[in-house]
Amino acid sequence: MSETPHRVRRSQAWFGRQDRDGFIYRSWLKNRGIPHDQFDGRPVIGICNTYSELTPCNSHFRTLAEQVKIGVWEAGGFPLEFPVMSLGETLLRPTAMLFRNLASMDVEESIRGNPLDGIVLLMGCDKTTPALLMGASSCDLPAIGVSGGPMLNGKFRGADTGSGTGVWQMSEEVRAGRMAQEDFFEAESCMHRSHGHCMTMGTASTMASMVEALGMSLPGNAAIPAVDGRRNVLARASGRRIVEMVNEDMVMSKILTRAAFENAIRTNAAIGGSTNAVIHLLAIAGRIGIDLSLADWDTLGRDLPCLVNLQPSGKYLMEDFYYAGGLPAVIRELDSVIDRNALTANGKSLWDNCKDAPNWNRDVIHSFAEPFKADAGIAVLRGNLCPDGAVIKPSAATPALLQHTGRAVVFENSEHMHQRLDDENLDVDEHCVLVLKNCGPKGYPGMAEAGNMPLPPKVLRKGITDMVRVSDARMSGTAYGTVILHVAPEAAAGGPLALVRDGDMVELDVAGRRLHLHVSEQELARRRADWIAPEAPAPRGWVKLYFDHVQQANLGADLDFLVGKSGAAVPKDNH
Repeated sequence: MSETPHRVRRSQAWFGRQDRDGFIYRSWLKNRGIPHDQFDGRPVIGICNTYSELTPCNSHFRTLAEQVKIGVWEAGGFPLEFPVMSLGETLLRPTAMLFRNLASMDVEESIRGNPLDGIVLLMGCDKTTPALLMGASSCDLPAIGVSGGPMLNGKFRGADTGSGTGVWQMSEEVRAGRMAQEDFFEAESCMHRSHGHCMTMGTASTMASMVEALGMSLPGNAAIPAVDGRRNVLARASGRRIVEMVNEDMVMSKILTRAAFENAIRTNAAIGGSTNAVIHLLAIAGRIGIDLSLADWDTLGRDLPCLVNLQPSGKYLMEDFYYAGGLPAVIRELDSVIDRNALTANGKSLWDNCKDAPNWNRDVIHSFAEPFKADAGIAVLRGNLCPDGAVIKPSAATPALLQHTGRAVVFENSEHMHQRLDDENLDVDEHCVLVLKNCGPKGYPGMAEAGNMPLPPKVLRKGITDMVRVSDARMSGTAYGTVILHVAPEAAAGGPLALVRDGDMVELDVAGRRLHLHVSEQELARRRADWIAPEAPAPRGWVKLYFDHVQQANLGADLDFLVGKSGAAVPKDNH
């Protein structure tokens, strides 16, 4: 495409100077052998890299970054790679979600404070994707996302096994006495056998799909396996494309429109995506300035079918999804419900990118007319137990439990849950409703993935594999079950969840979008009078700042002072 007229590039406020400060900005970079002509006004592209050996999903990003650099050079740009905080879902305690907003601040300030004209965002593990999109949105420069890609299918004793989903299944088998501990250990190296993020339709795969559905990546970003050579081709092509985006002044706000978010919500329903996408898209929309609410998830996605037969909702894994046609094949099936004209990073509309996408396996990607599961969008519940909403993923739930009333078995926090759950004297059966408190944004703190509570062994031994569970926590996108999440307000903020006691009757009606506690208002008022608000979990530092300023789940759990964008005005000199 031809270059459109634009203001002087941001980077020239550093490199275009002909004075002492210009000498400093250029000279210190020249210590790597960079020739003087690289500072001649060509687009300077920042490669925002979340590589870390503590983030296994992103451990191959050095290679990916090199491919992006090659693409930038080829297109006439000047690539400069920089690191930001990397959030590994598997190792980071107490939860990576506690640091999503912190990482987004790292991204935002790194972009704004440096001589960058455009950004390539390298992201893979669950929270790295929203953190990078949130931070970049706050600056609103041209940007393109490159996901790390899923691992190859896990293989255990002749069968495919999926990240996370297989862990939850096998750990319950061990607790029920049906799987030997030695077999459990053997499965560890069988499940994860290549670079990449979870190969189920967990949060990492979901968010990679959301990047593509939002238009923030090139087509195919969601599903190419991490170790497939075509992932490197995508990275290289993205490096080329970001230079063109800078020349065209295609900033993020031109792509991240209301239509883009509506397309993403509908796509999430079609892929059976993670409930975590709800919180992340709300937060991203808040940063870019789009009015998106929790209610939109129900309005836009409630009647849509799930087309993709992937774990945890189905059978297959991301490698199979890619071979079947990937996300473009899904979006083609959604032609009657998406906004076809939404702009994407390659300069074409979403429909232009997907209208001819082939589908090579109808057992993996079903048609809209004959879906894998009907009415599978994220359901938003309301009621006296969740005045500001709660969510459930019907495609991963047990149909018979989607309308259920049961006696509450209450855990005050995650420690209390672990102490009580395996107690053979616990008064619980499969008809009960497990209720977990104080695991929300303030309560954990950080809103950990504790919502898919294990079932009591005495219930597992009956062959029961699912119970209704309610909490203010999140759930791994790889998990499954009839699990109500993100109850808002959370218990630690004084929400009604804080008042639930053992023996209370809890009613779930997903079709009616209702979650109700059968306790009178008078009794709840008496209990509230006795409730004591928790103290901040730390007297200083990030945790204190987070606790004091984090919003509730229905608002995306961003910090209140980060909502909105500040742009990328050039800061004053550092000398």
